Parts: sequence; C-alpha cells; structure tokens
Amino acid sequence: MTCTNDRKALAYPGFGLGLRPHHYRDFLEGPQAVEWLEIISENFMVPGGKPLAMLDAIRADYPIVMHGVSLSIGSAEPLDVDYLGQLKALADRVEPLWVSDHLCWTGINAHNSHDLLPLPYDAPTLDCVVDNISRVQDYLGRRILIENPSSYVTFRASDRSEWEFLAEMAERADCLLLLDINNVYVSARNHGFHPHDYLGGLPAARIQQFHLAGHSDMGDYVIDTHDADVCEAVWELFADACGLFGPVATMIERDDDIPPLTALLAELDRARGVAARMCEPHYG
Repeated sequence: MTCTNDRKALAYPGFGLGLRPHHYRDFLEGPQAVEWLEIISENFMVPGGKPLAMLDAIRADYPIVMHGVSLSIGSAEPLDVDYLGQLKALADRVEPLWVSDHLCWTGINAHNSHDLLPLPYDAPTLDCVVDNISRVQDYLGRRILIENPSSYVTFRASDRSEWEFLAEMAERADCLLLLDINNVYVSARNHGFHPHDYLGGLPAARIQQFHLAGHSDMGDYVIDTHDADVCEAVWELFADACGLFGPVATMIERDDDIPPLTALLAELDRARGVAARMCEPHYG
C-alpha cells in the first residue's frame, strides 16, 4: 500500500473549524480566518443535492478534512463495504488532507446505533482494531487518523491503559492519531487518571491533528457534548500538548448551541496564541 498523507510529508496546515450549515453563508460570502475546514463525512455521503453543492463551493477556497462517525473500526463484524465505497467516493471527490474516525464501534447486525460505543483495551480487541484499520487503509489507499474517545465506562477485560492501546495500535497499523484534548480531559475526570500520563504515553510522530471542544460538567462526571466554549482546564491541557508535541493542526469542534462564526474565530485565535507561545522551542 502506498500512503499519501504521512505527516512528515505534509505541510503544517495550521488552524481550522468544523464546517456546519449555520456558517455556510459566512464562508460563501467572503474569506474567513481559517486555514482549513473539517466536515462530518456522513453528512456528504449522498448522491447529490444541496449539501454537496455547498461543499463544492466552499472547498474551492478551503482545504478539507474528512471526519467520520460510522466506520465502526472496533467492531468484530466485517467492515461495511457499502459504507467504505461511499467514503472512498467522497474522498475522491473532496481530495481531503486526511480522513479520520473514532476508536469505537457503532452497531451490530447492520444496525447503526448512531453512538460511539466503548471498547475493552485488551489484546483481542487490539488485534481486531489493527486488522480493521489495515483493511480500511488498503481500501482507501491512504493512512487514516483514529481519534481517542471520551470514556464513561471501564471493562474488567482491559489489561492496559487507553494511551498504551492507542500507541500500540498506531504502531502496528501504521496509522495516525487525532488527539482530542477535550476527550482526554473528560476521560481523566471520569476515571481518575492524570491527563499528563495520557499525553506522555502517546507517540508524538503519529499525532496529526488536535480537537478542542466544550463539555458538560455534571460534578461527579463530565460529558463530551460539544455545546459550550472550551473551558480553562482544557486550554491548559492544550498548552501542555503543544509544548510536548509541537505544531499540530488544531481545530475547534462545536455541534450544538452553535454560536456566530465570529465567536468560534475568537476561540481559534486563542488557540493560535497558545500554540505560538508553547511551540516556539520546536521551531528553534
């Protein structure tokens, strides 16, 4: 397999936002202060119509990243060939910088739960995930990125930490990682581990992208909801990640209670400022 998006071969793309219908008009009316946009792949895996027309118009001015929610890379069932065909067709049309999805499974018996379901972190699951990633990469002809999940349960079968699982997965499957900083914070709060242990256990050369997002703090637990501003604790963890990993493509995710684009651009400017301050030694 010849992979076309090795991080070492890519120019650093800078800072992006998730493309949402609320902001189509803004991007069509004039240039915005973003270097790239991330789409939810499934929203555009259609034969035609307004979504694709909007995407075609906007991507003429902005590089695109594809982020999926239905690959079900952790499922023991065979991969959905129809889904993969649609994903590849969209990638051929969009020519994205890269394609990503989540470390999870999403359904059984051809039923999509429309949720990102958790996995045990053990050897059989790792073998399954590595095999599935390899098959997907062979089919698409490119490396993919796998995102760390937000976690709310643990499994008795787990024999390693999430970050150990991710590190071995990325090495064995020769894939890349999408590090969701908010998810690290959410999972650390829910399970009582230190987020710096998580960051320190990841292979820096495999990290291609960061996500920043808001969550709902319920006191005893935290839920990854993408409906609020990035909180101060996540900004601090982002700064630590920048200092540890250097310049990494970074974006703000917002999927509910979506504010005007100007508010998200202000958050993105803050991310630029944090990265500039923390990544300076990596440029020296």
